[in-house]
Amino acid sequence: MEEWLPDSWRLKPAAHLPEYDDAALLKRVEQKLHKYPPLVFAEESMRLKKSLGEVANGRAFLLQGGDCAESFEDFGANNIRDMFRILLQMAVVLMYGAARPVVKVGRMAGQFAKPRSSAFETINGVTLPSYKGDNINGIEFTPESRAAQPERMLQAYHHASATLNLLRAFSQGGFADLNKVQEWNLGFVANSLQGERYRRFSERISETLDFMTACGISASTVPVVRETPFYTSHEALLLPFEEALTRVDSSTGDWYDCSAHMLWIGERTRDPDGAHVEFARGVSNPLGVKVGPNVQTDDLLRLCDILNPLNEAGRLTLIIRMGRHKVAEKLPPLIRAVEREGYQVVWSCDPMHANTQVASNGYKTRDFNAILEEVKNFFAVHEAEGTYAGGLHFEMTGQDVTECVGGAQAITEETLGQRYSTLCDPRLNANQSLELAFLVAEMLKRKNA
Repeated sequence: MEEWLPDSWRLKPAAHLPEYDDAALLKRVEQKLHKYPPLVFAEESMRLKKSLGEVANGRAFLLQGGDCAESFEDFGANNIRDMFRILLQMAVVLMYGAARPVVKVGRMAGQFAKPRSSAFETINGVTLPSYKGDNINGIEFTPESRAAQPERMLQAYHHASATLNLLRAFSQGGFADLNKVQEWNLGFVANSLQGERYRRFSERISETLDFMTACGISASTVPVVRETPFYTSHEALLLPFEEALTRVDSSTGDWYDCSAHMLWIGERTRDPDGAHVEFARGVSNPLGVKVGPNVQTDDLLRLCDILNPLNEAGRLTLIIRMGRHKVAEKLPPLIRAVEREGYQVVWSCDPMHANTQVASNGYKTRDFNAILEEVKNFFAVHEAEGTYAGGLHFEMTGQDVTECVGGAQAITEETLGQRYSTLCDPRLNANQSLELAFLVAEMLKRKNA
């Protein structure tokens, strides 16, 4: 590998990074962060890479989901608990449908920075920098709030640290007990407008758990029943923050970005010659790359080569976000090229980003049926190509928001304003997320029958 250091990215063109007015203050913040303890440990990222290797080889399934952009203001134990719970519920349903372990990765404990399509926003004739996430600036439309503030990186670190503490407690302390998670799912079925459709599916899961208990496999006897591995991820957008939290693992001598277990590079920053790819290639974390409909095949192959030069299974996840109408046309040539070159990757579907629309009342939204259609098309393409559709990537929340239209709740454009609270993009609410998991699990069950 060409020589790499955590600051090598500074020699490359960098898109979507904020401009800070006080360079000296930025430097002090970076130095302080560099002295802080790691948020995650190299061994945890190694375990995740191994699990994603199982996904790449068709023996496991990836579920990655969470907030579009985490908020300092909405930070709290209840929100963390509810997000963790809905991801567990989805994972149990998908695990039964796929008949494979589900690797659970949250968009949590670090998703504080977002690239924006425009660097500036104009309201009532006033133009200010766009909101780019709480790690960078504030949502309030004032010059003071919209200025990039280095100290926000310290706040992001402490919020991420507290979130990780609670996630570790939940995942290891009994909250993740499979029987408890199944009780929550039965509650969803009982209260869902589509409950009858999912009732038999849920009953079969309950029967399986009862059989396991009869065999002596219970929460009191087998840790895997009451505990679960859970990992964090975010877009590695704010490179000064990522560099400051990059450490050398003492046992291997490899570099790891200790801000999260997994990092991904966004559609807007995946230039093979750019700063974000340069930074990511040198850290040993599992990586993701968002892949939209306009990607050039040669660029995708270059990214596979740059980001995974040893061709490790589990190192690289290609997160496809093309839109329901384009995935059937645009994805097959990419799959064929990657397969032809022998790259080992995880293929994951992000059905959210390319299905965004503006409602007649001005709210940005996504249609549940469009999201489901892209998922179906993604799976159909892989089945036709003889490859493995290995994962799903959702922007979602554990709260009862009204941001995406459709689903069994029948949210309409007229009701979007009732509980619309996202900082950036519309998210599936808890019921929509679990309903989608049941629908996908039914597809997987039929395929595996």
